[in-house]
Amino acid sequence: MATLQGGLLESDPGALSPAQLEQLRDLKIQTRIASEKYLRTHKEVELLISGFFREMFLKRPDDIREFASDYFTDPRLPNKIHLQLIKEKKAA
Repeated sequence: MATLQGGLLESDPGALSPAQLEQLRDLKIQTRIASEKYLRTHKEVELLISGFFREMFLKRPDDIREFASDYFTDPRLPNKIHLQLIKEKKAA
């Protein structure tokens, strides 16, 4: 068996039985459904992501990883998101 970069073994399409493949497919579908439900019921996630992209496009940082680290660890971020949630509830 050949080793790929990073020490991973190459994929083996015959490693799972047809029943296991079906179970894996079902698990993937259920996981996607659960993730979609979570995102639809947690508006703060949308606000976090849209706020990050807005700031990134406005500031156009040279080091996006550093920018993301600073953005998501900003101690004021939870309060900003909370205020946006309140603002959106009032507008609705």
